Order: sequence, then structure tokens, then C-alpha cells
Amino acid sequence: MVDLESEVPPLPPRYRFRDLLLGDQGWQNDDRVQVEFYMNENTFKERLKLFFIKNQRSSLRIRLFNFSLKLLSCLLYIIRVLLENPSQGNEWSHIFWVNRSLPLWGLQVSVALISLFETILLGYLSYKGNIWEQILRIPFILEIINAVPFIISIFWPSLRNLFVPVFLNCWLAKHALENMINDLHRAIQRTQSAMFNQVLILISTLLCLIFTCICGIQHLERIGKKLNLFDSLYFCIVTFSTVGFGDVTPETWSSKLFVVAMICVALVVLPIQFEQLAYLWMERQKSGGNYSRHRAQTEKHVVLCVSSLKIDLLMDFLNEFYAHPRLQDYYVVILCPTEMDVQVRRVLQIPMWSQRVIYLQGSALKDQDLLRAKMDDAEACFILSSRCEVDRTSSDHQTILRAWAVKDFAPNCPLYVQILKPENKFHIKFADHVVCEEEFKYAMLALNCICPATSTLITLLVHTSRGQEGQQSPEQWQKMYGRCSGNEVYHIVLEESTFFAEYEGKSFTYASFHAHKKFGVCLIGVRREDNKNILLNPGPRYIMNSTDICFYINITKEENSAFKNQDQQRKSNVSRSFYHGPSRLPVHSIIASMGTVAIDLQDTSCRSASGPTLSLPTEGSKEIRRPSIAPVLEVADTSSIQTCDLLSDQSEDETTPDEEISSNLEYAKGYPPYSPYIGSSPTFCHLLHEKVPFCCLRLDKSCQHNYYEDAKAYGFKNKLIIVAAETAGNGLYNFIVPLRAYYRPKKELNPIVLLLDNPPDMHFLDAICWFPMVYYMVGSIDNLDDLLRCGVTFAANMVVVDKESTMSAEEDYMADAKTIVNVQTLFRLFSSLSIITELTHPANMRFMQFRAKDCYSLALSKLEKKERERGSNLAFMFRLPFAAGRVFSISMLDTLLYQSFVKDYMISITRLLLGLDTTPGSGFLCSMKITEDDLWIRTYARLYQKLCSSTGDVPIGIYRTESQKLTTSESQISISVEEWEDTKDSKEQGHHRSNHRNSTSSDQSDHPLLRRKSMQWARRLSRKGPKHSDEMNDHQSTLSYILINPSPDTRIELNDVVYLIRPDPLAYLPNSDPSRRNSICNVTGQDAREETQL
Repeated sequence: MVDLESEVPPLPPRYRFRDLLLGDQGWQNDDRVQVEFYMNENTFKERLKLFFIKNQRSSLRIRLFNFSLKLLSCLLYIIRVLLENPSQGNEWSHIFWVNRSLPLWGLQVSVALISLFETILLGYLSYKGNIWEQILRIPFILEIINAVPFIISIFWPSLRNLFVPVFLNCWLAKHALENMINDLHRAIQRTQSAMFNQVLILISTLLCLIFTCICGIQHLERIGKKLNLFDSLYFCIVTFSTVGFGDVTPETWSSKLFVVAMICVALVVLPIQFEQLAYLWMERQKSGGNYSRHRAQTEKHVVLCVSSLKIDLLMDFLNEFYAHPRLQDYYVVILCPTEMDVQVRRVLQIPMWSQRVIYLQGSALKDQDLLRAKMDDAEACFILSSRCEVDRTSSDHQTILRAWAVKDFAPNCPLYVQILKPENKFHIKFADHVVCEEEFKYAMLALNCICPATSTLITLLVHTSRGQEGQQSPEQWQKMYGRCSGNEVYHIVLEESTFFAEYEGKSFTYASFHAHKKFGVCLIGVRREDNKNILLNPGPRYIMNSTDICFYINITKEENSAFKNQDQQRKSNVSRSFYHGPSRLPVHSIIASMGTVAIDLQDTSCRSASGPTLSLPTEGSKEIRRPSIAPVLEVADTSSIQTCDLLSDQSEDETTPDEEISSNLEYAKGYPPYSPYIGSSPTFCHLLHEKVPFCCLRLDKSCQHNYYEDAKAYGFKNKLIIVAAETAGNGLYNFIVPLRAYYRPKKELNPIVLLLDNPPDMHFLDAICWFPMVYYMVGSIDNLDDLLRCGVTFAANMVVVDKESTMSAEEDYMADAKTIVNVQTLFRLFSSLSIITELTHPANMRFMQFRAKDCYSLALSKLEKKERERGSNLAFMFRLPFAAGRVFSISMLDTLLYQSFVKDYMISITRLLLGLDTTPGSGFLCSMKITEDDLWIRTYARLYQKLCSSTGDVPIGIYRTESQKLTTSESQISISVEEWEDTKDSKEQGHHRSNHRNSTSSDQSDHPLLRRKSMQWARRLSRKGPKHSDEMNDHQSTLSYILINPSPDTRIELNDVVYLIRPDPLAYLPNSDPSRRNSICNVTGQDAREETQL
């Protein structure tokens, strides 16, 4: 360190303290030159210009001083008139000469000198080379007229009483006021309000006209009636208001001529001012004006940012937002860059919305517009994407920029962002709540293939409703369906809850069952106080804590509920007719059945190969007592619970040893090694040990590894799931993952065929090549050959995804036209095929499976109109395709983002239900079907108890299918394609299939055969008449609907599908072997069955 300090050079001489005192001797030898910049601003003229014009604050002071001078001169004129004694006579000398006292003359001369000097100085500073432009300006001419005579009177005393029209200074005061307002806006850095300026100009113009007319008539009538200022004011008001009483009139021709001139000036000037004011008012109505700072600080408001505002989007937002009682006092400020259309304007004029909604035309990328919306004081900002654009990626980019702009302007404002493409999610990870449309859409459509009508279930859960829909309908299913649709997800702290407080220290399963038994609420999940993760049905081993936050499904939240004792409840239930009917049990029967004390041991054995079976008692026990169910234990007996190692090889699907060995070598369980986009949650799935070559993923083309060219040649054991989409976007990855989740049994995995209009890219193929039985082919659903080649006749479900290229149309609701017609064709040709369709507009679901002369559909249409008139947010819920889960629109999930403002947990719970997120210890959504062997359970309450006591599953609803008699007509004929297959063709296909694996590509490819069969089916379809109308499939002769959290006394019926939240099987793995729980792609073993058999 000493050496380094010694090397530091000494300071230059000019930095020494001695040289600061004695002078810098070394500066003379320095060759550097000091340069001064902006020397042009150091001149005297530039300094004056800086002070009088350029500097905002000093210029504002100069304008204010000039305005005061002009007002002072007008005031001095009025004082001179009031002090003057009217002289007798009609001589014209009274017009040119007035009586002016010496002090008054001195003040007027001083004001004139200052005004003239200031005018000349400002003219000199603003001179740009044209002297006449400065001289011929009206303000300069008026200044000369009012100031020069007073200055001349200094040198010519006889002119001191000369009349000078000083009252014309009011126009100079008006001009100074306009300049002062402009400088004021500049000085305080505030956006100039053109509306305010125009109103100010109009008012000042009126005042100047009236003041000029008053002073002019009063002076000209000095040789007439000698009117005073008040009489002149009265005359001007009466004249300009076109009343014209006639009691005060001018006498001299000069005053009459002056009045005519002033009226002409008013007729020219005032209409121009009013026209500009009206134009600005119209523009203000279009742009929406401002949301005042005072209102923003005293009232609560949220901001809705959209690129274009449609009436459907607006009404969905307003209805859902204001459905919550605590949001009634909130204001909604809409910030949109486009002008309001006619429908939106008409809706916002309704008193219910006009007092709450403020429309501002502007851009979220401009700080001025964000300031107008008072974004920094907003309670939340909702940023929605425009899904109707052809380029959805561009729409996402606009949404990202809006989110960045809002975050930059108001970093503390909570952001609720809707994004379309999953690959764009990571750009807005800073947002408080994000809903990715394609993620939710594909996951929901995939679960529809496993759990029927999952899309309808989720849609009903995220819509706010009181459950009053359909209560006036004569049909029982509509009453039940409408009542149960009012169930939503709520939350409460356990120690503050009447529902759950008594279950502190008890198991989750025990609390869920007894809360449903006692209060009718369905406890579905919890969250620890010190943990952000929500656990859906953590299982019987989870012990409830007093600080736990409980999530439950109910008609309303506990805070809005009143509790009655048991006697009152029995009396009210007797008079209640909702759950009464031929399929319902009396209340006392339910209480008796649920109060049965069972002696059966809890079924805690590991799931067998056929899944958990809720078996009937033995024949001997049936003779002694009725079937009973084991009680739900308060605390799980860990000694009796046998852990079901999901990753072990025990009790695998029933296969022969050779098949089991080949199966174990073929599949593994682990996390997908490749994700197509950033931000996808890792999910434990069935995977292949080695990825499939890209050529083998192509279903309709052979390669060096196999010679198959259609789905039939593969000989799949399970039915196919076909997805018809335009492109293989990254969101399609979320369709495959739920269908290959680790809890799906291997023998129940359905082959997935992606029918794409455009070939997929390599990144997408890299992601799907690890999943078993996933294929793609290029084709379209409007081509029958493509449908047959992809295996439509062997498919259990066909999912038709809305195409991006058809989402926008000249007529909005025509965007779904092609999809609807193609699906209708599939519905007519392949009657046994379950078709799940995505539409752009929910209103178009009435055209799905359309039958022109169906009286029942007409009745449902009338019911929908009545529900809409009553203000229902779910008027479309009674449409049969929606109730059955066969049609879905992503716009129905917009309410999920809106509801998150009140329930910040809704997005997390929905993602867990759909399998988009996986949390250790959290359960998953699945389903089970009621068979004839299960009808001994009788009621939903006993089913709840049986599931909780045996498998730990929590039921949340029922998907019910009932028979229905429909009127058929010639236009409603459905012809099954499979029925019309020729026997010869079948034999040929069977022979072809048996030899397919050993044949070459040229031997097994028979496209002319497919073409011939397509033509045969088309001809037979056109020839068949009404005699085949009785061959309608189950979709046409049945109706299906969902009962969310039904009453405990609800009868279970045959073929009911029960929605379950099953505990995470991985949570029961032994703690002694954690490596097996974290293994990736190296383990195979037992599957947890997706469907439970009772």
C-alpha cells in the first residue's frame, strides 16, 4: 500500500490552496481553451424574450399584470361616467368632449403609457420579419386607439377632455385572459381542457359584447335621452334576449346605428362560438372527459382497459362485477382507444349504468389518458385481450404493452390481465392475477372427455347467481338445475365459522362430510395460514387447524346465512317443495338413514385392480338389517391405513405376465422433459422411455418404422379422442397433459389424434413425442375422407376447437357459421359420436344440433328469453347442448377474472380442478358412474358418507341424464354411418386389418375404398326418408344436466356420474423412500383409477 500511495502524482498547481490565494501561475502555460455555449441567449433581446415569453412562470405573471391593467382601465372609464354630470342640450360636442377630472386623467395616462410600452415591447420581441403583420393585428390597433390620445394630451393640454373609447379595453382584457389560461396550463404541467377554454371564451365574448353595447349606447345617448349605465344595461339585456319591451329605446340615429352594428356583430360572433362549443361538447362525449381527482380520492373505482368494446363483453363485466353486494358503490372507468358504438352508447345511457360507468376514449400507453382515468388511485385495473382478431399474437402483444404501461404509471395498482397465448404469459408474471385463455380452454375440453360436462361445471361455479333461474318452470329438472347453479366457492377462517369451527383437530374428510350433513355445504379445500398453496381435499390425514382458511361450495357465503334450530328447520322443510318429488325422500327418512350407526370396519385397503368397490353387504346381513355405511373417522387411523404406492408394480392392470412386462417397458411415470412454452406447470404423467420419431407421429403416412396409414390399422383397444384444430398451438399441449396424467390407469388411456389444418412445427412435436399414443394428421373436419382416416368411427369423443381464422367476421355472430354447419354434418352422419364444440359467441349455442320443428327446443328458447328479461347472467344455461357439456365458449370464463377481484383464490382453485397446476398434497377432479349395484346407497348423503369413509373422496356434484321424448321430422333424421357399412367391405377391412402389420405400404393403402364408401354413405343419406327417424341416438332422446352440491336427500339414479375430488395418491407414499416420489421417467407401477366403481 505504501508503494501505491507513493506513485500517486501531486495535484496540479491550479488545485493547490496556495495558488487559490496567490493566483494560478501555471494557467498561462496551459493551451486549453474555455468554450461557452448558447451565447446567442446572452443577448439583451434574448434575455427579454426569455423573461416575457419563454419562461412559463414569468410570462404568466406578465399576462396577469396586463389583464389587470385592462380591467383597471375599464373600471376608470366607469368611474368617469358615474362622476360626470349630464349636460343639457343636443349638441354633437357632447359626443367628442367629456368632463374628466385631473386625478382621473393622470391615472388613465399612466395606465396608457404602461400598456403602450408593454405592447410595443412584446411586438418587438415577437417580430419575425414582417412589420405589417405586427401593426395590423387587432389587439395592436385597439391599443393604439386607447393609449395614443392620452399620451398626446400630455403635450397638448386642451385634449385632456377628449373622449377616448377606453371601454374597448375589455376586448384586450379578453385576449390577455386567453393567453393567461394557456400559460397557466403550461406552468402547472396540466393537460389543457379545450372544453373549459371554449366555455371561457364564450362567456368572455358575451360579457365584452354587453359591456361594449352598454358603454356605447350610454355615450351616444348623451345628446338624446341621456341614459345612465343601468338603463343602458337594461336595454341591452332586453334587446339581446329578443324580448324587446320598448320602454327604453335609443333616440339618436347614431345610437340606433350602433345598436344595429352590435346586433350584426353578435349574429356573426356568437354562432361561431356556439358552434365550436357544440363541436367540443360532442368530442368530449366521444372521448369521455376526465374522472376528477376529487372523485378518485373520495370514491372507489376500477379501470377496464380494452382495445375494442363490444356489448357482450361490457354486459358480462358489469353484470358479474356488480353482482357482489360490496361492489355496489364502485365506479367503472372504461379506457378504450376506439369510439363507442351505438349499442354501447345506448346501454350506458340506462340510469342503472349511467351513474356507475364512465367511458373514456384514450390509450393505456399515454400517461395523459391514464391520468384522466386516475389509474394511480384505482382499486384495480382489468386488461382484456381482443379475442376476435385474426392475429391473436398481435393482440397479446398489445395487452402486454398495456400491462407494462399501467405498471409503470401506477405500480401499486392491482393488475388483472387476460392473455390469449400461453407463451406470452411470462411477460406479465408481475400481474396480480392472470388468466390464459388457451390454457384453460384446452384443459377444460380435455377433462370434458374424462369427466362429462366439466366445462359446464366450471362455468356455473365461476358465475355469480342466486340460484333463482328456472324456479318458475313447470319441469322438475329445470328447477333443480337452476337452483343448484347458484352454488359458488366461498372462503372463511375455521375459527370464525359456524360451519366448520367444531371440527378443529378433526380430519378434513370428517369435517367435509359432517358439514355437508349438518349444513348442506361442501368443504373442498383448505389453506394454512402460513402457506400460500391451496389444497383441494388433502385427505383424511389432514388435521384441521383453527387458523386454516376453508374453501366450500354453497348457495351463499356463511356471512349471509341465518341458522335455525332443528325443529324450525324441519317445519320449513315440510313446506319447502324444491326437493320434494317422486325421486326424493322425506326429511325424517334422511335423518334416520344418516343416523344409522354402522359396525362395518372402514375400508382402508389399497385400491384393487378394479378400483375401490363400495360393495353390498352379504346376503345374511341383508336379512338382518338394511345396508349400512361405515362412519367417517374423526382422525384417520394410520395403523389401519395401508399406503397405496402409486409408483409400485403391485396389482397392476389385469394383464398376462408377458403383457405386463411389455407394458412396464413401454410406459413410465414422470415429468415431461420438454415443455413447448415458458411457464407451464410440471405435471406427473405417463411417458415413454424413449421419444417417438417424428415420422411415427403422423397417423396417415407410413414410415420406415411402421406401415400404418389410418387409425383402423393400428387396432387400438380403447376408443379414440379426436381434436380438430386449425394449428398446433402451444395451448394444445394442455389438452394432452390431463389425458396422460399419472392417476389415469394405463389400460384406460385413450389414443389422441390431432386433426390439424396446418402441419405442426418441430417445437410442438418435441413436446408431444414423449407421450404414449398421441398422433396427428393434416386434414379438415369438412372432408369425409380425412374423418374416416383419422378414425372417427372408432372415436369416443371429438373435440372441435374454434379456428382463429374464423373468429372475426363482418357480422360478429357469423364467426361460428362454418363450425356450426360442420358439426351439424358430423352430428347427422355419426350419431353415436360425442361431439364437444367450442364457439366464439355463446349466443350461437342454440344452433348446435339444431332441429327446426322441435317443440321442446322452442320451449327452452322461450324460457331463455324470460330468464334474460329477469336479469339472469346465465340465461343460456337451459340450452340442452350447454347443460350436457357438448358446447363451450371461452368467453364464458371471462367472469373468472372479474370474480377474482372479490375472490382472489378462484383462479388458483380453477387451475387445480383443471389440472393446470399441481400442488403436493392437493387432490384432483375425477368422476365415477352409478351402476345398478350401487343403488342401495339411495341418497347423495349416504354416497357422501360412503366415499369419505372408504376412499377419502369428496363429491361435489352429479351429472344426470334423463330420457326425453322428442318430436322428429324429416329434417331431423340421423343416420349412423357404421350401420350402413357393407358386409363385403367389412370383411375386406377385417382381412386387410389382419394382414396389415405384415404388408407393405402399397398393399395396405386403399384410398379409393374410403372414397367409395364416402360416396355410398352420402347417397344413402339422401335417399332415406322418415321411416328411419326412430333411429335417433342417445344424444337426441336424452337430456343431461349438472347438479352442483345437491341436497343431502337427493336420490341417486342409475347412470348418474358423480364429480369427485380425490386425494393426491402421491401424498400417501412412505416417507422412508422419498426418492421414489421424486423420480422422473424411471418408474412404472400401479395406477389410481380415474373412475370409481361403487
